[in-house]
Amino acid sequence: MVNDDDVTEGARLDVWLDIACLFKTRSEAQKAVRAGKVSVNGQSAKPNRRLRAGDELEISRPLGRKQRVRVQSFADRHVARADARRLYEDLTPPPTPEELEARRMERLYRAATTPLRAPDKRQRRALRKLKGKE
Repeated sequence: MVNDDDVTEGARLDVWLDIACLFKTRSEAQKAVRAGKVSVNGQSAKPNRRLRAGDELEISRPLGRKQRVRVQSFADRHVARADARRLYEDLTPPPTPEELEARRMERLYRAATTPLRAPDKRQRRALRKLKGKE
């Protein structure tokens, strides 16, 4: 539920990041802000920083990616993800073909280097079923 009455008042940075679904939880948002991964209008911020409409945020994501968003409105409680996207305007430029290829290579590398582990209970049952022992 987007509330336009709170536009002049603003909201805490960590709460807004959580409600806007840019982080899964408020504590994740707080950790990212404290680690310096979120800047507001080009300056580092604290989790209790008050946001106003029009503020621009830059969020550092894994693998060196940066996400840029502009605050448009606020909500007083959690809303559906589709409605949460209305709280901000995404200013992040689309990835270049080189960035897409680098991401694909990183996924392949991670998949190849994942340590092998023993099958869990569900996998053991499936193996026994395949072998005809069950």
